[in-house]
Amino acid sequence: MKERGIAQQFSIKDLEHFTGIKSHTIRAWEQRYKLLVPKRTVTNIRYYSGDDLKKLLNVGYLIQHGGKISKIAQLSDAALIEKVRDMQMEEGGLSAVFSQLKLSMLNYDEALFKQVVDEYTHEHGLDRTVLDVFLPFLSQIGVLWLTNTICPAQEHFISHLMRQELHAAVSHSAIPFREDHPPIVLFLPEREIHDISLLFIHFLCRANGLKSIFLGASVPFNDLVTVGDQFPNAVFVTYCTTHPSSSESADYVELIKAEFAGTENQFLLGGKVFEGVEGSNRVKTVTDGAALASALFAEA
Repeated sequence: MKERGIAQQFSIKDLEHFTGIKSHTIRAWEQRYKLLVPKRTVTNIRYYSGDDLKKLLNVGYLIQHGGKISKIAQLSDAALIEKVRDMQMEEGGLSAVFSQLKLSMLNYDEALFKQVVDEYTHEHGLDRTVLDVFLPFLSQIGVLWLTNTICPAQEHFISHLMRQELHAAVSHSAIPFREDHPPIVLFLPEREIHDISLLFIHFLCRANGLKSIFLGASVPFNDLVTVGDQFPNAVFVTYCTTHPSSSESADYVELIKAEFAGTENQFLLGGKVFEGVEGSNRVKTVTDGAALASALFAEA
């Protein structure tokens, strides 16, 4: 835990959550190789600095790529960084990308985020960047947030930058839309605020020339009825992570069936919260983003 007013103090458990290296392994490396030298607070609590965390991330990266701790521990800090950079250039890979994004988040470093994302997008495209990097990374930092390893401000910082990339991509996409496909209405139910997956679907709609209407987070149900009246053939699409909850999702589906009975509107509901929930000919449920995209663009 961090003491108030002192920046970047990490417990050994924090290091474990960030790097994936077990606490007992870190302690063994301290004792055998003097890899890290923890400091103590005025109340005699052991802690590690941001530089310690960066060093351990680099050490972990080299070990994942076949390095031996006995050799790595002999490297100076500068040599360690240089070796990591050389290996990243040779091998690339997502572990390096995630390590850099963790550092970006930790230090509120927008320039580093931009560099990492631009490089990956240039090589693989934004769609692969979202699927390979953004969504898995958000899952990782969700665990870090739950274990109090990062604070909400750090999660908000990195999530905002991801949204910024997707908003920019949508903004620069072509406006003309296909007339042979109904409009896609993208929304999140009330109390659901995690919209990065929805923004990605918005981007994919534009890439496929489909008209998508992005309503965003926490949309009142009555507003969906109003939009349905204006676009009677629209396909409503959502991807939920927390709301409705798994225990409430079946009731939510039944509400849609009742309120939109007799209309031409269709619904595609995605997320693990809908697992085991039966849909209908006009309400389809899927449990993951890949299945949602496949269902939405199957006939596009």
